Formats: sequence, structure tokens, C-alpha cells
Amino acid sequence: MKTIRILLSLLLCAAMLLPGLCLAESGEGNPAPKMVGGWEDVIHEPAALPEEAQVAFSKATSELDGASYTPVALLSTQLVAGRNYCILCQITPVVPDPVPSWALVYIYADLQGGAQITNVYELYIPRHSQPAE
Repeated sequence: MKTIRILLSLLLCAAMLLPGLCLAESGEGNPAPKMVGGWEDVIHEPAALPEEAQVAFSKATSELDGASYTPVALLSTQLVAGRNYCILCQITPVVPDPVPSWALVYIYADLQGGAQITNVYELYIPRHSQPAE
């Protein structure tokens, strides 16, 4: 669990560097009100996506082949003509001896109920080898 917390902290820091993911604040230091085009931070426990995000994720990833996408955390949403989601995922290739990786998966859910992946930003996380005994 500690590893997941550290990983999520590092990934949130990396996500803040991507355009459009910074928190906007008003002059008094209060969060800006929700508005079209504004990102809202919505951190949830691993794999506990809200229903509308889970539906969009399932639709967007239903026809993917070659890898299994497992949502770990909903990092943010964006209200547009529909809704954008930024979801931290663990990606496991469908191969013998798979090595899972991590990615920020951006999904657009349109107003007609459709959903598609718009971007996948793979995250480089150094793997430390175990010392020989």
C-alpha cells in the first residue's frame, strides 16, 4: 500500500506538469468555481471509479487488443461538450511473462453516450533490480 501511495504521489506531481492539469485559484486562495474547460481534481481510491467514469472507461477500452487496461485512480475530469477523464491505469500486455506499465489514459465521453481514448501518456517508472544474495 505504501508503494501505491508513493507511486500515486509521484504520478500526481507528473500530471501537474502536463498542460491543463494545474488547479486554478481565485484571488482569495479559494478554488475557482466549476466551469466549462476547467479541470477538477477528483482523487478516488484505486479501482473505485465513479459510475459515469467507469461506463466511459469500459466503452473506450472494450475493443482494445494486446493489453489489459486496469483503472487505478481517476485523477481529474474536464467538462466540455461531454466530459474528458484522466485515469491512471496499469497496462499489462497480453504476452507470456508480461511486465506491467503505468499510463495516464485520457478518455472523451460524448453527449450521445459514446466514449473513446484520446491520449495515452506512458509513464516511465524505474525498476530497481533486487541485489544478488
